[in-house]
Amino acid sequence: MHLEKRKAGKSIKYYLAHSYREGPKVYKFRKYLGQDLAKEKLEERRQIAEKLILVEIHQYNILKDPLHFELSSKEIEEIKDLEKEIPLKITHLSESDWKTFSKIFAYNTNAIEGSKLNKEEVKELLEKDQWPDKSKEDIAEAYGVDEAIRFIRATKEYISVGLITKIHKVVFKNSKSFAGKLRKRGEEVVVMDNKGNVVHEGAPSSRINHLLKELIEWYNNNRKKYPALVLGAVVHNQFENIHPFGDGNGRVGRILLNNILIKHGLPPINIDFKSKVEYYQSIRAYEFDKNLRPTIELYLKEYKILQKELGDYKKKKM
Repeated sequence: MHLEKRKAGKSIKYYLAHSYREGPKVYKFRKYLGQDLAKEKLEERRQIAEKLILVEIHQYNILKDPLHFELSSKEIEEIKDLEKEIPLKITHLSESDWKTFSKIFAYNTNAIEGSKLNKEEVKELLEKDQWPDKSKEDIAEAYGVDEAIRFIRATKEYISVGLITKIHKVVFKNSKSFAGKLRKRGEEVVVMDNKGNVVHEGAPSSRINHLLKELIEWYNNNRKKYPALVLGAVVHNQFENIHPFGDGNGRVGRILLNNILIKHGLPPINIDFKSKVEYYQSIRAYEFDKNLRPTIELYLKEYKILQKELGDYKKKKM
């Protein structure tokens, strides 16, 4: 960061500025400090402005390497060992298991985002096409998620901008007018909690395409180096940080996560609605500290829960 001085008649205006290059573009942050400032006041305002710029830099985080570091050989082996302990094997999942997973996933992934359909209603909807007296939007999105699971099982693509927009279109084609369309320029996203506090700001709309391409490039450069859990966790968490759509990012991100996992030979994963708080905390740990451990620990826990749920469904049918 550097101090800029500009003459304004007989006065001098002070600014604190910082620049960085991203691809062919140069971005610049600049904060106005004041006019004709004494040395002590200038330093005081400079310190305040520096903190403000650092916050903005975090929001404009450059994703040349989403991890910002490389996992060591030892860490990679440790995660591979954890993958071996996953109680489910994708090769052991029958068509009946996949249909059951889709019902479990459709309920939970939509419930996390506010759907009012309960487990039994989602089951009746997807098994018997029996509509409950609930929101048509919730019903359409339950069908959409179910279709999206079939889509990622059939597609041979791992990740691309086209795949991401296709998943969004499949899930929301009957509920959102912007299904399959990334945020337009000037359309910004701020996520708030129930107390009105800002918990996340999506990437600026002008940078969405660039950031998605950087994430895809990171994946392609590391797909043979890192275990599936790492690849899935990074792609999912970074996707959520970018927040490329006006709405539906959580569901698309979790479906994208499953596409990565199953393409690398791991079973699909469900984030249970009851784990919502832990799930959001894991994303924030990644966003602010690039700490993947909470995410991977959550995934391992969710695999055990999913194993039990699949087993319970089988017992009910016997």
